[in-house]
Amino acid sequence: MSSTGPSNAMAASSVPSAASKRLLPWLVAVAFFMESLDTTILNTAVPAISAALHVGPLSMKAVLASYTLSLAVFIPISGWVADRFGTRRVFAAAIGLFTLGSLLCGLSSDIHVLVACRILQGCGGSMMVPVGRLTLVRTFAKSDLLRTMSFVSIPALVAPMLGPIAGGLIVGYLHWRIIFFLNIPIGLAGLILVYLHLPDYREETHPLDTVGLILFGSGIALLSYVLEVFGEHTLSVREILGLLVLSLALLAGYWLHAKSLAFPLLQLSLFKIRTFRAAVSGSFFTRLGIGGVPFLLPLLYQVGLGFSPVQSGLLIMPQALAAMSMKMVMPRLLSTIGYRWVLISNTIILGLLLLLFATIGLHTPVWIIVLQAFFYGAFTSLQYTSMNTLVYADTTDQESSAASSIASTMQQMSISFGVAMAGLATAFFVPSNGHSGSAEMIRGIHKALVALGALTIVSTIVFRSLKRGDGDAVSHQKIFHPGG
Repeated sequence: MSSTGPSNAMAASSVPSAASKRLLPWLVAVAFFMESLDTTILNTAVPAISAALHVGPLSMKAVLASYTLSLAVFIPISGWVADRFGTRRVFAAAIGLFTLGSLLCGLSSDIHVLVACRILQGCGGSMMVPVGRLTLVRTFAKSDLLRTMSFVSIPALVAPMLGPIAGGLIVGYLHWRIIFFLNIPIGLAGLILVYLHLPDYREETHPLDTVGLILFGSGIALLSYVLEVFGEHTLSVREILGLLVLSLALLAGYWLHAKSLAFPLLQLSLFKIRTFRAAVSGSFFTRLGIGGVPFLLPLLYQVGLGFSPVQSGLLIMPQALAAMSMKMVMPRLLSTIGYRWVLISNTIILGLLLLLFATIGLHTPVWIIVLQAFFYGAFTSLQYTSMNTLVYADTTDQESSAASSIASTMQQMSISFGVAMAGLATAFFVPSNGHSGSAEMIRGIHKALVALGALTIVSTIVFRSLKRGDGDAVSHQKIFHPGG
């Protein structure tokens, strides 16, 4: 079977019309935006929600962590579920669960009920991203995949920038429950569009690896929890290390279990494919450095430079504008230069930009901060889209669901690791509790940015395994204009 486009078996089950192919990237992008916005917009409202529910702010950690844990547990089975029940039904169920969870979260008046509803939200969110990507991979030929992926990756860059501003405005001028109710009209519209335009792809499935699900799901959930509470004083160092060892033991147990199965939960044999291995591992290690930027920059702007939350959000907004504009030149750039040199050079540039952020001080003109944010947004967009599309460069149609599950799982973990690395760097360099002067705070954040920038540059080593011509299947496009 050719790996250059949707397989005949899948195409026969659901052939999307021209209108559906035009609307599909928009539908997936909106779902991605809804899922990506949820966490960042909620962070801003933590004090208001904790006061309304009559609990301490630290108790709200369970509300944030429960969503992440739910994602970590259910993402690995997303590919199998999509193959078994069809992409249309699963994607619709994902949006439906996420919307229902949002409604129940907005109606919650008890912290325990809110946590349970966040778990329900996470069940839906865990399916939206991997199944959405899988649908795109099976709908578009690989020569069109880069242009499509570059479009749908924008929400993942825009949402974290809009979240703090939107959350602040909603809490300040409306009510915290609106944060959850915003998802309802978007979700209902998405459900209608799913049934009208989403193709229904299925594949023959093997029995679900239940033992692997228990081992990997519990291991990854425990590891996510450890990263969520990393740097806090609610657990001792001994307890954190104990949980970390237990989570790694469970994951090691899954690895040994998977080696003996023909159809494990996650097909680790895909890592034998050079482009897949470089894309997934490169994405993981790169995010260790740049994943903490959304945490450090607001800290620098607000605590160090004295900007308000809204002003801080506006200073980050140019990243979103750059991400959207970059998608217009990205296909030609990758087609001309190739994935290997783009990822190597772009990772170094991102590391240098982090070092440049470490020069921002009290006397730095605003226009320079805006310019740096714009360039950082452009190169971040190029990095994420390149890595996300390289995952599917040499995988077959039958392997696409497994590839999507692994890539989404590793991406979720890399985000958690990235925030943990930023927290570690901040705890090491930034004055305790931020009670020192702004000058000391700025110096501490600068050191943290330098450390993360150096780590990002070092992660370039992963992409050196790529060879000239790797990724040509997705970068050599016949059409270079966006939208098509």
